Parts: sequence; structure tokens; C-alpha cells
Amino acid sequence: MVKRRGLYPGTFDPLTLGHVDIIERAVKLVDELVIGVAINRDKGPLFSLDERVAMVEREMARISKASGVAIKVTPFENLLMKFAEDVGAGIIVRGLRAVSDFEYEFQMVGMNQSLNDEIETVFLMADVRYQSIASRLVKEIARLDGDIASFVPAHVAEALKKKFS
Repeated sequence: MVKRRGLYPGTFDPLTLGHVDIIERAVKLVDELVIGVAINRDKGPLFSLDERVAMVEREMARISKASGVAIKVTPFENLLMKFAEDVGAGIIVRGLRAVSDFEYEFQMVGMNQSLNDEIETVFLMADVRYQSIASRLVKEIARLDGDIASFVPAHVAEALKKKFS
């Protein structure tokens, strides 16, 4: 039997409960899931690549155990479609929160299909509880000493507190 491998890419700076929600639902669609942690120097991440990978790995251990789906966390810096090919993904999972997300993602799908039309993109709508969560906003709230407990896993909240203390 051929295994269906998915790829969920992002910078995860930091990992939010919105990301976790998408991942928990993505594992229902695939036999294996690769979480691609993008290096993306242009975004100037708060957390180092190693810190982001560790945050994601910690949460993925729980999800993998609960779902029975193998989850691998892998950093990448190359073109998304090249990375998808390298890891053998047939599906790219993307989360949508709002119409503005859709417009950007719609353009990306068109470009990605031009590069490799064998890899499908699947969109999962964020749960209504998480639609307003954005990593950028979480970092701003944490920087201003706001309560971020309902936006990120507890270990991520602690890491953010340490970064801003």
C-alpha cells in the first residue's frame, strides 16, 4: 500500500494553537506528515531555527502518539515545491483564517501547480476559536506582557516569556 505523505510548511515563530489545530486535523488525511520549518531569513524570526524546531517537535510527539501518524519535523530553506518533492509529499496542507489568507494562498497554488502539478494543495479552515491568532500578534502581546495562554501551547508561552524578560 502506498503511503500518503503530507507537508505542512511554516515559519512557526512561534507555534500557535492555530497551527496545532491544523496539524491535528491534517493527520486525519495522511499516513505521514512532515512539518517543514522554514528558515526564511526575510521574516527575521524571534526564535532561532533550533528553538522553533524544538517547540514544534515537542508538540508533535503528543499529536503523533494520539493519532498514530508518523510526524517528522524538518527545517528547509529552499523552494517549497522542491522541498515537497525532496520529502516525497503528495499533499501540501495550508491553513486559512480569513479572506486575505485565501487571496495569498490562491496565488501560491497557481505558481506551485506550474512548478509541479502532481502535488496537491489542501486547505483547512482554522477553527473559529483560532481564526484571529497570528504569530506576529502573539509576539506583540507577549512583548507587552499580555496573557497569551489561550493562543499558544504552555511550553511556547514560557519560551516567549523568557525571550521578553
